[in-house]
Amino acid sequence: MVHNDSCGIDTAKTSNHRRTVMKKLFIAACAALLATSLFAAKPKVIKVGIINNDPNESGYRTANDRDMKATFTKKNGYQASFAYSLKNDEQIAAAKKFIQDEVDYLLISAAGTSGWNNVLKDAQDAGVRVILFDRTIDAPPSLYEASIVSDMAQEGETAVNWLAAQKLPEYNVIHIQGVMGSAAQIGRSGALDKKVKAEKNWNIVTQQTASWNAETAQQIVQAVIDSGKKFNVIYAENDDMAKGAVAALDKANISHGVGKDVIIMGFDCNKWALEELLAKRWNYDGQCNPFQASYIDQIIKSGKKPAQKTVIMTEKGFDAAKITKSDVDKYGI
Repeated sequence: MVHNDSCGIDTAKTSNHRRTVMKKLFIAACAALLATSLFAAKPKVIKVGIINNDPNESGYRTANDRDMKATFTKKNGYQASFAYSLKNDEQIAAAKKFIQDEVDYLLISAAGTSGWNNVLKDAQDAGVRVILFDRTIDAPPSLYEASIVSDMAQEGETAVNWLAAQKLPEYNVIHIQGVMGSAAQIGRSGALDKKVKAEKNWNIVTQQTASWNAETAQQIVQAVIDSGKKFNVIYAENDDMAKGAVAALDKANISHGVGKDVIIMGFDCNKWALEELLAKRWNYDGQCNPFQASYIDQIIKSGKKPAQKTVIMTEKGFDAAKITKSDVDKYGI
């Protein structure tokens, strides 16, 4: 039976129509909510181009590269691309390619300190943010967002101050340098060069680059041994080169370490190197902290410019006479 109101309207049909309209509105609202939820569940992926030195360069670099890869993952919200080279021009070419690929961030551990201004200006013009890690460069701070680095000059000063505290009557130093022009080489070499110029009893027997390579370092030391020149200190700018130097000493039956004929100094604090200190076969190792990725991640995720433009990693120097097993386990990389 159909009921009409006083205006002649079929109230049953009107009620059904309203229910149909409400149902459609409810379905539309649910669909909109679902779409919003799906969109919210997929935040923007952050594209980063990471330019680093060869991970096989040293134990330090292997640890540094592993740290970057563990942090800049798809699970952590990143799409990361990596480029490696020990040559500045190849790194700069990689930076240009990443800019063309429209990355959001360029993360750079520069092979050399100079030559970066133009490509960093290109990045800035393209809206690509730049964060330096591990090493500084000679560029205006306005061209990069942050710098998460070691103070290489301080590393060198800490090492040279330790050596001076040994109060040797005479210092005859074999100085084995890293890749020339890198921040690590400049900082670690600079402190020793300054001391040698200032002190009459400090002498450089030879000063050559082994480009972080153990075999080349061994050849350098072997050549000095063959020449008959006297020396009592090997100042190697990374652990691998110190290891190569020691191999030449062992071959020639020259003693080294605490209380021995030759003082052995390295940098980076590989765990195996600290174990050499613990066994008193080496004398000193300078820490270079490779774990910068978490700092960079925090800066990117905050979406804000960091309060400090430059973050200096906290680092130590280890003396074989004082190092403990706990130090080896805590600081060895």
